[in-house]
Amino acid sequence: MENRMLTELELKVMQILWELKKGFVKDILAKWPDNPTPAYNTISTIVRILEEKGFVDHESQGRSHQYFPLISKGKYQQHFLANAIKSVFSGSASGLVSSLLADKQLSEQELKALQELIDQKSQE
Repeated sequence: MENRMLTELELKVMQILWELKKGFVKDILAKWPDNPTPAYNTISTIVRILEEKGFVDHESQGRSHQYFPLISKGKYQQHFLANAIKSVFSGSASGLVSSLLADKQLSEQELKALQELIDQKSQE
């Protein structure tokens, strides 16, 4: 996976595969959240690209392929944030948090949950 990031379309496919655990292209299309739904060939191409990038693999089922994620959603989220902190915030995690706070993107409930996580981490 290295520094590979997912495109918006690849991420939508991965979100569905993380939910399904395993799925054929038709299963991914059946769960597609937006209208219009992309063409079958488009999604087929995207899962093959994801396979080339090392995010998914497949099992052959006759002439079809059933795809499954090779990386968990949590692992990708960690990778994404680490990459964002490194490239966008010059390696500063506090810069990321400051940006969230400055833009008031966090609700009071989210702020409280973050404070609890920080308190819990500091006690470890």
